[in-house]
Amino acid sequence: MGMDQRLDQAIDRAIGEGRITGTVVLVHRDGEPVYRRAAGFADREAGRPVAMDTIFRLASVTKPFVAVTALAMAEGGLLSVEDLVRDHLPWFQPKLADGRVGDITLHHLLTHTAGLAYDPALERLPADLAVNCGLADTDLDYEANFSRVNAIPLRFEPGNQWLYSYATDLLGAVIAKVHGGTLEEAVRTHVCDPLGLADCRFHVTDANRLAVAYADGHPEAVRMPDPYSPPETEGWTLTFSPGRILNPRAFQSGGAGMAGTAPDVMTFLDTLARGGGDILSLETVRSALSNQIGEIEAEPGRKFTYVGALVTDRRLAMTLQPEGTVRWGGVYGLNWFIDPVNRITGLSVTNNALEGCTGRYPEEIVHAIYG
Repeated sequence: MGMDQRLDQAIDRAIGEGRITGTVVLVHRDGEPVYRRAAGFADREAGRPVAMDTIFRLASVTKPFVAVTALAMAEGGLLSVEDLVRDHLPWFQPKLADGRVGDITLHHLLTHTAGLAYDPALERLPADLAVNCGLADTDLDYEANFSRVNAIPLRFEPGNQWLYSYATDLLGAVIAKVHGGTLEEAVRTHVCDPLGLADCRFHVTDANRLAVAYADGHPEAVRMPDPYSPPETEGWTLTFSPGRILNPRAFQSGGAGMAGTAPDVMTFLDTLARGGGDILSLETVRSALSNQIGEIEAEPGRKFTYVGALVTDRRLAMTLQPEGTVRWGGVYGLNWFIDPVNRITGLSVTNNALEGCTGRYPEEIVHAIYG
């Protein structure tokens, strides 16, 4: 059985079982499409099918766009990854447990080694103290929201551990400040416009093409309420707000705030896979896709780059993908990888949280690709 048949079977099975509502799966080899399929519903209740130009909430697939924007600005001499965050954002000065202000650099933000954390307890503080982590709706700007972090001790000395966090939101705030406009304007200037990406934005370019968000349910996924908090047994405890992307007053979340189409995201990923094109030098791309956390371990068998997790031990990582593969996802239902050994870039996009990101589906897609 060929890859096309395996992928078709995996997609049909997931949709037939109700785990996945709508999906786009794209696979490129050496920059050329070898598989393209849109299936299922963007809006199940209205009977609106998914199309190649359906717009999805990208969640953490926003992070590599923002990271690459920072690296492009660094290449242009506008900032340095060794800059202290507080030198750009004087209002952001979180402290360690002993009272010292943490020396957090842009490198720490890029690699999630800053001592920050995605912690649901932050959202449950009294309203005047609660910290928005980028998925829930808000009318706060960067300073009003993230200056509240100053009252919360850092989890560890910056650079000493890895912990997934809202660090990329702070990176976005730095980028906006240095750019002198909005984060969206900076991302467009350095990434989206040079690549011709028309729909990857911090707002929805066409509401008629926006996919409805669905949450895991039994026997099938359910239309996501707003707000929505998954059961803690699901492994993700932050609050979702599908309507956040439509609120122009919410701070533009560098960690979770973009929307876009699958082909646009694939163009971006394939640009990295093929050396950076017009947005980054080959040297910077090689650095961005390499281990940036030294001996620290992100996950078993994986280190972390500037854009995602890096497979360093297939056995410990329990993956079919070879060492050197960089992979990450978005909690609204996305998963992507860049495999430099087999020269494959893969992307599965769904409107299903959490199944499309951390459930069986992305692994089924990977198994179908690798056979």
